[in-house]
Amino acid sequence: MIIMLGMLAVFYAIVVVILYATQQKEKPTFSEYAVGNRSYGPWFIAMSYINSWWPGATFIAFFGLAAGYGVFGFYGLAYSTLGVAFMYFMATRAWRWGAAYGLQTQPHLLGKRFDSLSVRQIASAIGVVSLFPWIILGMQVLGILFQVASDGHWGVRTCLVIGLLTIVIRQFWTVKMGMRGLIMTDVFQGLVAYGGAALICILMLAGIGSSPISFSEITHVSEQYLRVPGDGGSYGPWYMFSLILTGVVGSLCWPTSFQRIYTASGVRSVKAGTVQTVFLSGTFYTLLMLVGIAAAGHKAIAADPQSGWFTLLNEYGGTWLLGLAVTIVFAASMGHTDGAVQVSGLQVANDLLGVRYKFTDARLTHIAKVCMVVAMILAAFLAFVTHGMPRMQLLAQISYQGIVQLAVPLFLGIFWKGGNKYGANAGMVGGFVVAAVLTWIYPDDIPWLGSLTGGIVGLVVNLVLYLGVSAVTGRTDEDRARVDEFFAVAKGPLGRPAAERIAPVTAPNP
Repeated sequence: MIIMLGMLAVFYAIVVVILYATQQKEKPTFSEYAVGNRSYGPWFIAMSYINSWWPGATFIAFFGLAAGYGVFGFYGLAYSTLGVAFMYFMATRAWRWGAAYGLQTQPHLLGKRFDSLSVRQIASAIGVVSLFPWIILGMQVLGILFQVASDGHWGVRTCLVIGLLTIVIRQFWTVKMGMRGLIMTDVFQGLVAYGGAALICILMLAGIGSSPISFSEITHVSEQYLRVPGDGGSYGPWYMFSLILTGVVGSLCWPTSFQRIYTASGVRSVKAGTVQTVFLSGTFYTLLMLVGIAAAGHKAIAADPQSGWFTLLNEYGGTWLLGLAVTIVFAASMGHTDGAVQVSGLQVANDLLGVRYKFTDARLTHIAKVCMVVAMILAAFLAFVTHGMPRMQLLAQISYQGIVQLAVPLFLGIFWKGGNKYGANAGMVGGFVVAAVLTWIYPDDIPWLGSLTGGIVGLVVNLVLYLGVSAVTGRTDEDRARVDEFFAVAKGPLGRPAAERIAPVTAPNP
């Protein structure tokens, strides 16, 4: 117990030291606070993206999928890799528009593209609402970690309170430093979480030391672990398609992921960072899934697959490796929660409140900090009172099906000059409502639609409304000229160093 808690304390202390060592002495501008003044290179972009994408639950929920259901766990690799690859193609236009118009967030881009405050506000609301359950679940995961770290000596409620206090205290620097406070620690947290996990997985699969598994065990798993839903069984043929498509589309709809584009020093930094992300993320997740499948035959893991990561490392190296397993999950949970809190507060300030009132730069930064504090306190309270409530997982599923409803105006808005604000608003609202209702009724799949998910049905409704309403309401010559000018900005030279960035051509709002 003392050893494991000590390892967590050392890790936490190093994070704090990094934060103090890298903080700015002068008061940051809002651009610095929101997007790090668009000054980070590929390595920082890659590590911050990975931290914002893989939460601590990856080592619990996704590892449990591999250990309990075999190759089904690899669907996460399919959608995450394809989604990050798509960011490569979005990077040029998104970054150039961000630099030219002083854009700070994903809804800020949508508001500028459609020349609409309502589009910006609706997109921001969908993003914040969809992120919030994951902040709550991330805080609850910390309660599980401290139960393991205390070796069962502390009660569930005690562990949850300690976990909440730990992450809430960490948010002091998130609120104070903004994006810089995240990116400067993401490298260390990412190396511990994903680099450390990958190394341990390699050692176990190679059978080095007293490893409880080896790569050879994968060749002996039963046939049931080599099937995916829809390949026989109760699921229909569209289930895997729905999961992967939702993941691919949603990967860039999450505000935390899209925000990373704006932190880059140029287009080349985004693209190089994307390539590194695909390699690092794909390597880590593949190794983790292989370990889960290799461990599927172990009785203790078969009985409780979601605790398999801790069970394996405890058997492999006792208290010290179990402590490292806890620290790895803690690092991943911290990075993911930090990013979600920062973006949520930023979007409320910049896209919900800031569009209605003309705040000064300093005032907007202050409001963003207050919004982060409120979000953090509310999430901590809900994490405590809803602990053990099974419907919380349903809320997380609904949030994922909901966030993809940003895809229609986002992707079509970036790559196509058609559509207007009326279509964008109707599509987002209609798609989100349909997805939420269907996912609440059918949390997993819709059997009578071949196991399509509610999010996919909502996405179809979204697209139909976007195209239909846009066609009916039409576009003025003035709007066409505005959109032509907007797209012309994206044809500039490739991203250059921060000192040579494109100067804003218009005021940042809407």
